[in-house]
Amino acid sequence: MTATAPTAPPEEPSPSGPATADTGASGAEAPATPDERRRLRFCRRFGFTGSLLMAVGALGCGAMPASAYNPLLGVRVLGLPARLPTVSLATAYVGMGMMVLAWLWLGRLAWPGRVRLTVRQLTRILVMWAAPLAVAPPLFSTDVYGYLSQSEVVSRGFDPYVFGAAQALGLDDPLVASIPTIWRTTPSPYGPGFLTFGRLVTAIAGDDIVLGVYLHRVLALVGIGLVIWAAPHLARRAGVEPIAAVWLAVSPLVLFHLVSGIHNDAIMLGVVFFGLEIGFRRSWFLGAVIIGLGASGKIPAILALAFLSAHVARERCLAAGGDPRGREGILSLVRWGALVSATGLAAVGAVSVLSGLGFGWITALSVPNLLRSWLSITTDLGVLGGQVGIALQLGDHTDAVLSLTRSAGLGVAALVCALLVLAVLRGRLHPVAGVAYGFGAVFLAGPVLHPWYLLWLMVPLAASVTAPRIRGVAVAVCASVALLVPPTGNDFTFRAYQLPMAIFAALAVAVVPLLAARGHTPRIPPRRTDQAEPDPVTEEHS
Repeated sequence: MTATAPTAPPEEPSPSGPATADTGASGAEAPATPDERRRLRFCRRFGFTGSLLMAVGALGCGAMPASAYNPLLGVRVLGLPARLPTVSLATAYVGMGMMVLAWLWLGRLAWPGRVRLTVRQLTRILVMWAAPLAVAPPLFSTDVYGYLSQSEVVSRGFDPYVFGAAQALGLDDPLVASIPTIWRTTPSPYGPGFLTFGRLVTAIAGDDIVLGVYLHRVLALVGIGLVIWAAPHLARRAGVEPIAAVWLAVSPLVLFHLVSGIHNDAIMLGVVFFGLEIGFRRSWFLGAVIIGLGASGKIPAILALAFLSAHVARERCLAAGGDPRGREGILSLVRWGALVSATGLAAVGAVSVLSGLGFGWITALSVPNLLRSWLSITTDLGVLGGQVGIALQLGDHTDAVLSLTRSAGLGVAALVCALLVLAVLRGRLHPVAGVAYGFGAVFLAGPVLHPWYLLWLMVPLAASVTAPRIRGVAVAVCASVALLVPPTGNDFTFRAYQLPMAIFAALAVAVVPLLAARGHTPRIPPRRTDQAEPDPVTEEHS
């Protein structure tokens, strides 16, 4: 726990106090030179070019609707990448590499102690990079078509926690034809809050699949916007420089999987960040309600209530003159934990009732477990145990072993979260860092693990942990995982040979932008030695 940030920086003694600094005032120790501005301008354009290449590649390898409903088929120029899938994949790969490199170079100007940017400047650059991905077809995932199909099930009056998309809509429906076969007959694993927004999207978009995709992307962008707004405020309370928090929070993983991939984890993270900031700044009650609303869409958000409870219990215990490390702290945690948790759960229950969808989502939480994710440690152990039984001629008991290992994993995660809550109560861990490590324990020990689940850990960690080694590991994980996941949306199951071909082609082509970048990338600035008001790099329009 010693590598994490203190519960409050010296200039702001209480996490519940208001933010005092302007979100755009974090920067360098000396005025920027013309050479620094030139290098920043090149970095900004380098990343934007990579984003454009990804957008072009998405036209051929992105998650388009089923072929009979693809609006780009037959369209001149725009329809050409779909006929060259290997070229499109290579183009997207080159763009991914350029964006990751540009983000790392930008980090030289946003690293704690060496800041040469403002939050406002960094936000503009990130918006610039996200814009091409926001208008291009989805990459990395087809989940958005699952969102649309489940919302259509609700709109037609079926219970989404009983009927799958194929049962309610029919196999010939374009939405059903656009999702993987394994999910066509399964109920929705998402809460009533998310499906309520989805029903609104369906009401607006109607039969226009493309408009429905863009509306879901708008929801994801709103979630990312909430993260960008809350991250600087939460960072100051944890002693983290705001610019460093925003830079690490909005990593290539976010741009690739939340902006381009349109996963609803963006909404969950945004609401959790917003709820924590409101809970610290204004009222624990409002914070708990907001987090509960987020949990009504994706249930893992409910974990944040435990750490908000620990923070409130510590503050109230200190205000009463008690010792949070003793018996008074435990009693305060029980009391306030019950109040905060009850408030958040009441919000979940209210959404379940008012939406008309009821509580069927509780039984549907096991739907993702149908997929055996090789990234999940507990799933791997269960499958391995089943194979050992088969090898010893004891029979195939893989499902039983899986149930055992997954239950044990969740038990370990619960124990870790309990220890983290106690650390927050005793002041040894910042509550936002507790949320980060708690999410990390849940997804690492959980039955299913997708690459974008890492953002549950990385985003709150960016705003709460000051230890350079931990932040360095986080940067390495974000950059490497962003490059390891193929930018596919279409099904390459029966033509997997195109993936290595595209990778080799991308490596050959990537030599050109790398040579062009020589001598133009931002340099690591000297470490700041005083706390004088910074003079940030002057923003220049490209």
